Amino acid sequence: MSRDRAVDALRAYAIGGVVLGHWLVTGLVLTGDGGLHQASPLTALPDLAPMTWVLQTLGLFFFTAGFGSTRSLARYPGGTGGWVAGRLRRLLLPTVALLGAGAAVLLAATVVGTSDDTLAVALRLAVSPLWFLLPLVILVAVTGPLRVAVRRWGVARCVAPAVAVVAAVDLAVRLLPSGTDLPPVTVLAAWSVPYLLGVAHADGRLDGRRAGGTLAAGGAVALAALVALGYPVSAVGVPGAGVSNLNPPSLLVVALAVTQVGLGLLARPALHRLLTRPLPGRAVTEVNRSAVRVYLWHQPVLVAVTALTARGGLALPGLHTAPDGPGWVLARCCWLPLLAVVLVTVVRVGQPLSFRRGVRAGGGWRPQPGGGGAADRSAECVPSAPQVYDHRRSGPPDLQEVIAVRDSDPPSRGRADGQTR
Repeated sequence: MSRDRAVDALRAYAIGGVVLGHWLVTGLVLTGDGGLHQASPLTALPDLAPMTWVLQTLGLFFFTAGFGSTRSLARYPGGTGGWVAGRLRRLLLPTVALLGAGAAVLLAATVVGTSDDTLAVALRLAVSPLWFLLPLVILVAVTGPLRVAVRRWGVARCVAPAVAVVAAVDLAVRLLPSGTDLPPVTVLAAWSVPYLLGVAHADGRLDGRRAGGTLAAGGAVALAALVALGYPVSAVGVPGAGVSNLNPPSLLVVALAVTQVGLGLLARPALHRLLTRPLPGRAVTEVNRSAVRVYLWHQPVLVAVTALTARGGLALPGLHTAPDGPGWVLARCCWLPLLAVVLVTVVRVGQPLSFRRGVRAGGGWRPQPGGGGAADRSAECVPSAPQVYDHRRSGPPDLQEVIAVRDSDPPSRGRADGQTR
């Protein structure tokens, strides 16, 4: 079974949306003493709040995680325990690397006299994206039982209890006195909804345009109803706002995730056509190969670039100035290519050696002998056999199949010897 390229494209869009969204809503203002403090353009520009519905793509992230985990578990030859351990190792090792590198950088910044404000902002932005590990690790660990539940009761019955939990917490937030601490149950319940949709899609239960249209229309109606009921329009937190849709996740975030999943399913044919082109196909492959590292490092890259350029003492528009108008947004967009280049460099340097030694063959990816490349690391992918034209024949080119054999496997070599080269 080959990878589902449409799901790969949705995963790449989800990671890109999170990165771009964070870079656009995270303003770092240079103070008079050379420190940095955080501000958000959504405070001064509330009309930009609907844009967060396009860039807050965590629902798609959990949907593709549920799809990939289910496909991977279905083809894993060993026990569930070994699969869970391998899956969690792929999530946690990049996180440990980030924490180790971040601790070293913070120590060096302290030694050279970086201000406390800048250190506090850097630490907060570096650690804040790690919240996703808790719900994701739990959901990955229970992928097997979730798959059984979806097969037995259907996805709607499995999703309904999670939605009810989120609705109950939303009601409590509005009825209880301000500042009342509530258990963070919605962090798991809210994101289990798109994860379960991914499990169902991997099991073939959301195929066809009807399923995608139902999810998209139902989610859109729920979004409109929730906004009419007084939910904040922004899908992310806004400094100074009394209620946030993201902390804790609210029904609006769940409805947005369902809508995005439905639109993604409707876009499957278009995504498949797009990925037949070399450039989009290669970009999606690269993003999927480094998705976790991109997610973990994008905020530290923003802080590092901003802090290093601030040492010159000059407040650069869009990078060190207050996000107080459309001009700031335009200036920040001009800095995005530099941030992207730095992020790509950091991610590539942090890739395992086996990834960097890999060579492309026939449009796919294979490791050199002795290294575990992307095909080894992803149980979702068994690359299809490359096809080539036999240039030595006369007449129209004839499509041939390339057969790979092991020198240590005489039976397969014997079968291959009789094939046309």
